[in-house]
Amino acid sequence: MKRSPLPSLPHRLLRSAALVLGGLCAAAPALAAGNTEPLTEILSQPGSAGLGFVTRVERSPYKDAGNRYDLLPLYLYEGERLFLRANRGGVKILNSGEQRLDVFVEQRLEGFPTENLPASLAGMATRDSAIDLGLAYRWRQPWGTLEAEFVHDIGNTYKGNELRLGYSYDWRSGPWMLRPSLTVAVRDSKLNNYYYGVQPGEATPGRPAYAPGAGINTSIGLYGSYDLTQGWRLLAGISATMLDAKVKDSPIVQKGVLPAAYVGVAYDFGGHKREWAENDTPTYFKALYGKSTEDGCHLAKIITAQCLSTAKTNSTSITGIQVGKPFLNNVNGWPLDFIGYVGLTHHNDRGLQPNGVQLDLFMKAVYSGFPWSDRVKTRLGLGVGVSMAQRVPYIEAASQAANGKPASRMLNYLDPTLDVSLGDLIGYRPLKETYIGFGVSHRSGIFGSSRLLGNVNGGSNYIYTYVESAL
Repeated sequence: MKRSPLPSLPHRLLRSAALVLGGLCAAAPALAAGNTEPLTEILSQPGSAGLGFVTRVERSPYKDAGNRYDLLPLYLYEGERLFLRANRGGVKILNSGEQRLDVFVEQRLEGFPTENLPASLAGMATRDSAIDLGLAYRWRQPWGTLEAEFVHDIGNTYKGNELRLGYSYDWRSGPWMLRPSLTVAVRDSKLNNYYYGVQPGEATPGRPAYAPGAGINTSIGLYGSYDLTQGWRLLAGISATMLDAKVKDSPIVQKGVLPAAYVGVAYDFGGHKREWAENDTPTYFKALYGKSTEDGCHLAKIITAQCLSTAKTNSTSITGIQVGKPFLNNVNGWPLDFIGYVGLTHHNDRGLQPNGVQLDLFMKAVYSGFPWSDRVKTRLGLGVGVSMAQRVPYIEAASQAANGKPASRMLNYLDPTLDVSLGDLIGYRPLKETYIGFGVSHRSGIFGSSRLLGNVNGGSNYIYTYVESAL
């Protein structure tokens, strides 16, 4: 398949947005603490995107905290120069067959439990997740892959550094892929003291002040995937992490090995013919305006037409633009398309707080096979992706504050829409591919189940109208 010599503007926008999102939301480390990324090369082709989720369970490193469960949404993009993998994003400085050098940002998912704080941590200041800037080098040979990563806290959380050295080997047979790995993480004193130390002001008779200092953690893991179809892929893995002896001596830390396991699924849009590589695929431009909904007007009620009212008190509004490019057209011969979008939305919080913007990246399924679509083309769409806000929108911040819970700038994004062809409505063929319709801009934390999304249980809904045209 031939590519155009220069990518289209929307193509570049979508690629650039992946990097911007990675920089804003920070992307996360490996699924098991201390391992280099097991999500590497989930996508089969450069220029492809994917969506999915992983459910994790791991033994908490903190004493009496039990097991920690987490849902990690997978937002995946693998370009020639840019990449986004779940919660890590960056730029490929060098990308040859044997060697690769990346600059990336990630969200470190260490920190105290957000719910059911154990007695061992009672009264201590919360240890939060952090944003790291990193440099990663990978050298691939037939006998395996050597990796080295250096990360530094750029969010001024723990103010330290970590060096990760790893080895992995990929074994492939038909639809199967297995990757055993070994990782050694060299952590400085600032990093270990922040997450596993006890400050003098936090000391109690049963919890003396303690500073573990620098140390080395070791992790072993086995990760795998199985190709169910050309696009769907099952993911699974197990790992075990051995903390440094000085860390294990901390009065707030578990003494044993920390096992972890995950299972998930991902859909790889690159497993099919990539429609946006063609020169003749349309580019979608969409302009929208919407208002916040009343309290209790949840997404399920909106899409079932049980609640369509906007807020009367402390009403806020949004104005936005979205640009989309098809990945897949007429999937399996059905009137079903998949379109990748990047959106920029301005929040008018009407003096309740300073206004802000949000960046949305999402993949959207669009169905147009209604019995009347040959007369008036009608489309039903559902977009799924990630949303990163410059500042938490007012209706989210107010709702979380009322419940005594923290808010998050990064949340999951849903975009259900319904529209009709304006050209078909007025009988003017040049506007055949111009649509008018209604949609919902929905941000949510997936019921507080995801550390990546700040363990937020809640979000926001804006009902909006829009015009979209394919050019």
